Amino acid sequence: MSRIFSGVQPSGNLHLGNYLGAIRNFVGLQEDYECIYCAVDMHAITVWQDPADLRSNTREVAAAYIAAGVDPKRSIIFAQSTVAAHAELAWIFNCVARLGWLNRMTQFKEKAGKNRENASVGLYAYPSLMAADILAYKATHVPVGEDQKQHLELTRDIAQKFNNDYETETFPLVEPLIFGAATRVMSLRDGSKKMSKSDPSDYSRITFTDDRDSIAKKLRKARTDADPLPETEEGLKGRPEAANLVGIYAALADLSKQAVLDEFAGAAFSTFKPALTELAVEKFGPIGEEMKRLMADPAHVDTILKEGAERAAALAAPVMAEVKEVVGFIRP
Repeated sequence: MSRIFSGVQPSGNLHLGNYLGAIRNFVGLQEDYECIYCAVDMHAITVWQDPADLRSNTREVAAAYIAAGVDPKRSIIFAQSTVAAHAELAWIFNCVARLGWLNRMTQFKEKAGKNRENASVGLYAYPSLMAADILAYKATHVPVGEDQKQHLELTRDIAQKFNNDYETETFPLVEPLIFGAATRVMSLRDGSKKMSKSDPSDYSRITFTDDRDSIAKKLRKARTDADPLPETEEGLKGRPEAANLVGIYAALADLSKQAVLDEFAGAAFSTFKPALTELAVEKFGPIGEEMKRLMADPAHVDTILKEGAERAAALAAPVMAEVKEVVGFIRP
């Protein structure tokens, strides 16, 4: 069976965009793939994190996975830092990756901004660790958003160069899995910006911990425009808030955007918003409730993470033994 690896950063305030863009898809992938899902806490510390918050946020990611429907018996759920293979292989890949490759990474440029010289080495070398996350398990597929495609291409470059340099076929060339509707969920206050935990307005996002009343209130206040919904997707161009809400409805209902417009064409937002609210409360509300229940029992979440780490380490061990033999490290 093909193997999936993916992870979510434990940076707090997981929201609807994380669910529709990633976590919801993780659930369905369990049907056809062997799945390894990680809270990537080592990636999180590329910028400073409060240690207590990091521990809590790591549990939050695990709880979100489980609440959304990832089965910890069927799939592996663990914290990245608890499996040493990630750090070991990342160093080897730092010695394979070229500076020119890393210099082209647009996400580093965006995150470092004008203070590039003050950015951490970890933030710069982030893509090597991402490659190690995937290839420590010889994963064959990775579900990615558009903003991660470049990093996955680098993972393929690193795997290919390692194989070429050492005249081996150690690593597979991992393939991306890119999903459709609402892979990019935008702010409820500004349809031109991605939904984000860092937005100062709490009304810009629906979080996993929002109760049903909060979900309804935020959607009622979501920014729209004065025009009715169009008949075709073409009519959503230049209407970012309308396009965002239609996309959210489509993703929650497992429909195409066009199917949503077929149902609501000509409707005002005074009609569409209540329908969207009812759907969001029905689909997302129970997930938040289950997540809160799990977060109230951190010992249970920690047990799941510990068992997952043991299973992940067992999968990574033979890969690392092979890599060390290929590279020429003396084995104890």
